[in-house]
Amino acid sequence: MSGIVLGSGPVSADPGCPSLYTVAVPGTWETGHDKDPKPGMLAAVTNGLPGEVDYVTYAATAFPWEGDIYAASKKEAVDNARGLVQAMASRCAGTRIAITGYSQGADAAGDLAAEIGSGRGVVPPDRVAAVALISDPRRSPTDAQIGPVAPGAGAGGARAGGFGWISDKVRTVCALGDLYCSTEETDFVTRFAGFLAQATNPNNFNPWQTQLEFGSILNDLMSRGGLPTLQAQLAEGPDSEYAHQLEQFYRSGKHTSYGSYSVGGGQTALTWMHSWIATNA
Repeated sequence: MSGIVLGSGPVSADPGCPSLYTVAVPGTWETGHDKDPKPGMLAAVTNGLPGEVDYVTYAATAFPWEGDIYAASKKEAVDNARGLVQAMASRCAGTRIAITGYSQGADAAGDLAAEIGSGRGVVPPDRVAAVALISDPRRSPTDAQIGPVAPGAGAGGARAGGFGWISDKVRTVCALGDLYCSTEETDFVTRFAGFLAQATNPNNFNPWQTQLEFGSILNDLMSRGGLPTLQAQLAEGPDSEYAHQLEQFYRSGKHTSYGSYSVGGGQTALTWMHSWIATNA
């Protein structure tokens, strides 16, 4: 994709084509090469939506011993989601596109949305109806959040450039205490770990973006004591405050709480996101 894809105004869906096409990217372990995608967390978002819904199949792994490392797994999710959007756009010129994802799937869905929003996607920005991201590991503090405002940013660092021309179509939700999407600025161990997870796939290496993301973490670290601060966080061991925070997080179920997580108005995170897509169809 070398050119910028711009829109040409509203177009009605062709006969036999859906008015809305939703691409849903499941989270880690919710799908895989040996099984069809499970609706999982996104079921409450996609069930009953107008038009058609497709779930993305990809590795959905995170660790080397599972096969694909995180960055390679996420790249596959982005590529497969992009392929679904492109195929529908080629078949149905008037169909609008919605994108949703959870956890690693939100990471991939958000990257695809940012690509389209920059004008370098497989469809022009005005074809996008809505984007709904649940526990996005690349959430930016400037992204439009629903519900209580979670501090910090995603563990993988904010996307350079944001969502461009579709920023007003994107909504994100991050449960308070979910470290995947809410890492404090001073938690350098998690921020470097998230950066490395994103940068480990040489086929998805973007020197400009990587330099910006690494520079952001390094600048924050240097302004808060430099290398001794990072060494102190690494050296505190299993009895450190950081270790206890991680243990509490994994036991809390925050990352899987979105089906019951209240965002106000009597809605959960998932029912709100369902409405967001449906009302923008």
